[in-house]
Amino acid sequence: MQERGVRINLWTNPYVSPESGIYNEMYPFSGSHTVWCGIVPDFATVQARRLWKDKLEKEHINIGVSGFKIDEVDGYDHYIWPDVATFPSGISAEQMRQTYGLWVQRTTAELYKQRNQRTFGLVRASNAGGNSFPYVLYNDYYSHQDFITALINSGFSGVLWTPEVRGSKSGEEWLRRFQSVVFSPMAMINAWASGTKPWSFPEVAEQVKEYAMLRMQMMPYWYTEFARYHYDGIPPFRAMNLEPGFNPEQAVSVEMADRNLEDNPYLEAVTKEIKDQYMAGEYLLVAPMFTGQATRKVVLPKGDWYDFYTGKYAGNGETIIVTPGLDRIPVYVKDGGIIPMMEARLHAPAAGEKVNLEIRHYGKAEGSYRLYDDDGETFDYEKGAFCWREIKVVRQKDGKLKGTVSKAEKGKPNSVASVTWKFMSM
Repeated sequence: MQERGVRINLWTNPYVSPESGIYNEMYPFSGSHTVWCGIVPDFATVQARRLWKDKLEKEHINIGVSGFKIDEVDGYDHYIWPDVATFPSGISAEQMRQTYGLWVQRTTAELYKQRNQRTFGLVRASNAGGNSFPYVLYNDYYSHQDFITALINSGFSGVLWTPEVRGSKSGEEWLRRFQSVVFSPMAMINAWASGTKPWSFPEVAEQVKEYAMLRMQMMPYWYTEFARYHYDGIPPFRAMNLEPGFNPEQAVSVEMADRNLEDNPYLEAVTKEIKDQYMAGEYLLVAPMFTGQATRKVVLPKGDWYDFYTGKYAGNGETIIVTPGLDRIPVYVKDGGIIPMMEARLHAPAAGEKVNLEIRHYGKAEGSYRLYDDDGETFDYEKGAFCWREIKVVRQKDGKLKGTVSKAEKGKPNSVASVTWKFMSM
């Protein structure tokens, strides 16, 4: 599968079955209660971590497994282990419930780090410090709206949360979910129970394919935004409240504006929340559409904004009503925004492979963007094997815009084969 450009992650409940070859060795370093018919390794002990790592390395990683989906590490005392449970390390049951997801993330991430091999996976529960691990949070939310709210709120704590394309009752719902995940940390279909495929609804199969290709085209932009997350601590997906120029008063509904909210500060606060639009990277504002929704309002922060697909002017610091049709969800770009894109393809470029860039500029203002580059597979960037390239758009004396890209530093990664420019708002 790797030769075909496909990586395999394994879905795991990180407990040890009595049928496992390490059960007897792990038993003395496990908690007093079982979960999912298996013992609970106490990963706060060196012995448990060593046994777990050895098993994963020999049986999984050595045959090419690229990562893990860590499930069933969340819940209350009636779902995993109760408050009376004990662990050899002396950590309390409640503390272990809060940190078990972190322990499993750390243990697996260390395995790949030791091999100088990157991984990227899913985890069902995390906690403070989890943003240092290469995992995206997920959960069994089924509501499309709840997925988006969770994605927005995750940015306040600096972690990543991904919506999912779940089983859908109609082609419209399937497409609307898919459009959302294209603008999220992980473009993921999780419809294993229903068996729904991208092409299961023929009436929207072409639109689904178009958005899947768009996700891959936007890899230079997404990769750079994740690099900014690593180097600068800026969450790639953020609530509107964190965007300069956003006015929370715009979010107050007409109905609530007519009511006296002064005696209810909670109600006054929540009316200013925006749970259905967010910032994606430095320049993009995403406003998902939900099943049955033909129109929606979009709150634009102060400054000129332009339609992502067409480059047309959308507004400035105002609330607009849009009817995008089924084929699109509203996405807007700041004035002067620069979005580097590449050719659509089925998988990410291999280390050292060069791609052709199309750099899109939006609006009338001059702009700049720092494009990130490294080998995409190892931790050599920690040793300086990375490159930031300055993309600039300036207005010339004749009034026309012109774009430039700084040269790659000598001896640094360079994945750019050629550059073309597309001025979307000209």
